[in-house]
Amino acid sequence: MAKKLEGKVAVVTGASKGIGAEIAKQLAAEGASVVVNYASSKEGADRVVGEITKKGGKAVAVQGDVSKQADIERVLAETKKSYGRLDVLVNNAGVYEFSPIENVTTEHYRKLYDTNVLGLLSASREAAKHFGKDGGSIVNISSLVSQASIPNASAYSGTKGAVDAITRSLSAELGPRKIRVNSINPGMVITEGVKTAGFEGTDFQKDIEKRTPLGRIGQPEDIAPAAVFFASGDSAWITGETLVIAGGLR
Repeated sequence: MAKKLEGKVAVVTGASKGIGAEIAKQLAAEGASVVVNYASSKEGADRVVGEITKKGGKAVAVQGDVSKQADIERVLAETKKSYGRLDVLVNNAGVYEFSPIENVTTEHYRKLYDTNVLGLLSASREAAKHFGKDGGSIVNISSLVSQASIPNASAYSGTKGAVDAITRSLSAELGPRKIRVNSINPGMVITEGVKTAGFEGTDFQKDIEKRTPLGRIGQPEDIAPAAVFFASGDSAWITGETLVIAGGLR
């Protein structure tokens, strides 16, 4: 059976671990040549590339901090050098940090917004320059928190609300160029970020599981198939959409 992304080239930002790593692996499994972008974890990115190539897929790791303009330009230039084209951008890189309002400083705000919002906008701008005449697909990784009322997440929720708004705006702007822009909004997913934040196994997690119709929190494997769908021709007439994947939690 033909693979859905045969001959396509995809960049996944922040793909050294968690949801990004799983998306990179599943895009490669469907035939895409994948650029595994990472900011600091070379070891993690190399591991993801190794897993992909071991299964006969194509992948390279490229360092770059999406909050830095020069880094983004380099990542896209390296993509063109390695594979000659670009078809898919997955804006997955993000900073995940909760904080009560008393602790929301300018530094905290900038840390989150420079990566989660400015980084996503900058990567989208550069990708739009590199997509060919057949257009392309931009997949933004947002979050359920853009719509849910989660305490101690005002700055983080704000970044994800911005991502949802950007998704709609860019879909209208880039549609005439055959570039589709969609967003995936996961609920709580067990990733390194969630573990580092100390949420795994807590009452917070148990409360979410209790309120989730499907009775559990997510895994990266629950999210990645949607990225494959939005990257592929299966979603050729879908743009500007926000898909919540959260086990039914609202």
